Order: sequence, then structure tokens, then C-alpha cells
Amino acid sequence: MTTAILLARAQFAFTIGFHIVLPALSIGLASYLAVLEALWLSTGRSVYLDLFNYWLRIFAVAFAMGVVSGVVMAYEFGTNWSVFAEKAGPVIGPLMGYEVLTAFFLEAGFLGVMLFGMRRVGPGLHFFATCVVAVGTLISAFWILSANSWMQTPAGFAIGPHGRFVPVDWWRIVFNPSFPYRLVHMVLASYLSVAFLVGGVGAFHLLRDRQSQAARVMFSMAMWMAAIVAPLQVIAGDQQGLNTMRYQPAKVAAMEGDFRTEPGTSLKLFGLPDLAAGRTRDQIAIPHLGALILTHSWNGTVRGLDSFPRQDWPPAPWIFWSFRLMVALGFAMVGLGWWSLWLRWRRRLFASPPLLRAALLMAPAGFVAVLAGWTTTEVGRQPFTVYGLLRTSQSASPVHLAGVAGSFAAIAVVYFIVFGVGFRYLLRLMRRPPEIGQHGPESGMPVRSAGLSQISALGPPPAAGRGSSPTAAGE
Repeated sequence: MTTAILLARAQFAFTIGFHIVLPALSIGLASYLAVLEALWLSTGRSVYLDLFNYWLRIFAVAFAMGVVSGVVMAYEFGTNWSVFAEKAGPVIGPLMGYEVLTAFFLEAGFLGVMLFGMRRVGPGLHFFATCVVAVGTLISAFWILSANSWMQTPAGFAIGPHGRFVPVDWWRIVFNPSFPYRLVHMVLASYLSVAFLVGGVGAFHLLRDRQSQAARVMFSMAMWMAAIVAPLQVIAGDQQGLNTMRYQPAKVAAMEGDFRTEPGTSLKLFGLPDLAAGRTRDQIAIPHLGALILTHSWNGTVRGLDSFPRQDWPPAPWIFWSFRLMVALGFAMVGLGWWSLWLRWRRRLFASPPLLRAALLMAPAGFVAVLAGWTTTEVGRQPFTVYGLLRTSQSASPVHLAGVAGSFAAIAVVYFIVFGVGFRYLLRLMRRPPEIGQHGPESGMPVRSAGLSQISALGPPPAAGRGSSPTAAGE
């Protein structure tokens, strides 16, 4: 593979690395905001409105950054991957178009109401707008994951003139074999990422002020999500792994560092995959456990890389380590969630500095796991762009190294400036503690317009009322 193609791949990986984090943040935050507003409308507790306005600012900035990061990738299809666009365009193009028509227009149409319409449309219609935006982010994930999953497990097409992929059955294209598993895995990852971010921010403010009701509520909600959703994500990941072993066995062999096909495959906890030597050096492995996990049989056989042509081997070292990073973070999330359950049962959820510090440390863990999982998926598809059918070396534009290097350098400089400022501003917003009666992007709405009196909206005094008790705060 030429240096120009490798640099083009690195450029796309760089841009999608920014982009995958921001939509994950938007997907999780949009649903979280919908839950907060629903709780406010159903209970009348102002703390939920305070948290809604607090996270609404963060969502607005993250959403805008996500839109900007996605625009560049569309241009890269034309500049660096025009052959792929030409051959796969009849399938990928409509799927991306459906995302714009059904999701982006929906989000854009109701986002303004969500951000600025509380005083103008009333709480009922405003809540509807928030729910529509949340649903829109999920629809966007649906179409993007469908398009990407088709590249992993292509179906429902025929090969037309000039090697173009011609749609034959759109139902099979959209619901291709890996799509349901990857959609569930990605949506759960988005929810978990935001849960740990919210939990980390709540822990940060609780370490400063243990009596902050808003921080207690956000931390408690986040730990419930961690305790319930993290184990579900482990199950979803296992099911996706079994699906991958069926349709992309070479990827699984690289993930596990298995170069040889043999019964009773071991689980390699550590090792140094060596493509040249065709083996994993210095490995620490548990015999038979890999076979038990992947085949549910003690002496099951998992195909190694030796059963595939060497030119079809994916870059095993990258996949081996990114997969282990993702799995390690996943089990750490499960551990933190169950730790919080134990302390919640002991009524010490907000009184344990070790738990709060661990939650703060784990705040970015979900997004790191998303990046690691995306690396495993995309690098594991190599050396193909459309798995088994269109090689990456056959997908690139006839652009010289200097052209790719120049565009990469320009994009990197702009990204580090624009997104560096953006992420710094997001961190500044999260460092500020939630305030009682704070407002979102607009001047807020009178509490009476929500059908609440001033007294009931503000709640009883913290020292004696329900809002100060651990149970009322969500513990």
C-alpha cells in the first residue's frame, strides 16, 4: 500500500476520531435532557429544570461541533476516496441521504425550539421538541450505522458495470447482518459515555460541595445508568463478537491474536502480535477460555489468521490492543456501577471520597472506549473498504502524496484550533457548578407557565425539606 494511501487513511481516521466522539455525546445528552425535562414536568422539582438548563448549554455547543466535524468527512470522500465513492455510491449515497432527510432536518427543525423556545411555546410543546431532537439523534445513528455496517457485511446488491455496487434489495442493505448488533452496541455506548461524563461532573462538584442537591441528583442518575447499562453493554458486545466471528473471522483472529487454527483456543490476556513471524510473542494466555467465549465450547475451534491469505490479514497489533482497551474500560464501568450499588445500599453513595474520585477519573472512559471500539471495527476491516469485495488500495483517489499531506496538515491545524477551543469551553461549562434557578441559552421561563407556583417550583428549604434528604436527591 502506497504512502499516499496510508496518509489518506490516517487523515480519515483523524477526522472521524473527532467526529465519532461528538455524535456519541449528542446522542446520549439529547436523551438525558429529555429524561430531565420529563422528570421536571412530572414532579415539579426545580432541580431537574436546573440540571436541564445546565446540560442544555453543553449539548448546544457539542451539537454544533459535531455538525462541523461531519462536513469535512464528506469532502474527503471526494478528495481522497473518489473510487470508493464511485463504486459504492449507489448504496452508500442514498443511505447518507436518508440520514439527512429523516434525522438532520428533524433535529435542525426542532433544535431552535429546544434551545430558545421555552418561554414562547410552553412546557408541553417544548418537551415535545426535546423528545424530537432526541429521537432525531437516534435516527441519525440508525442510518450512519446502517451504511457503515453494510461496508462490514455487504448484502442486497449486485455488481454492475465498471464494478459498481448496484442496489437490489434495500431491506437487506439497510438491515444487513451486522447492523442490529452494531446499532445496539453504539447506542448503549453513547448512553454509557454520557452517563460517566455526567457522573464525573457530579463527582467533581460533590468533592467541592457534598450538599449540592443538583450534583447529588446527576451523580445518582449516572450511577444508576452505570449499574444497569454497563452489564447490558457487555452482553451486547459479546453478541456482536459472535456475529463478527461469523461474518468477519479474520477480524476476530486479529482481535484475539490467534495466528494458528487449533482446538481449545486460549484467551490471550497479553501478548505482542508479530505479523512477520506469524505468531503472538510473550503471551499470557488462559487455555480453552477463548474457545469457551467465542464458541461456547471448551474444545471449540476459532479460525486463526493462518486460514486466510496473508494479503488479507488485517493489522493485528492495532486491533489486538484497541480491543483490549475497550474491554478493560467496559469491565471497569461495570465495576464502578456495582460499587455504587453497594454504597447506595449502605446509604453512603455521596459520602465515599474513593468512589467520587474514581467516578471523576472515569469521566472520559466511555469516549475512550468508543474510540477504541471504532478503531477495532474499522482497522479490523482492512485491507478492504467493502469487506471481501473492494480493497482499500483500489478505493483511493489518484492523488499524490504532496496533495494528501497538504490537506492533512491544513485540516489538523484547523481542527486543533477550532475543536481545541470548543473542548476547552465545554470543560469550562462543566467546571461551573449547577446553580438554582439558572437559565439555558435563553432567559428562561417563568415557573408559573409550567403550572407550578413559585413556592412549589423552588421546593422547601434544603435543611428541612425533602430536597435535602439522600432519598429525595436520588439515592
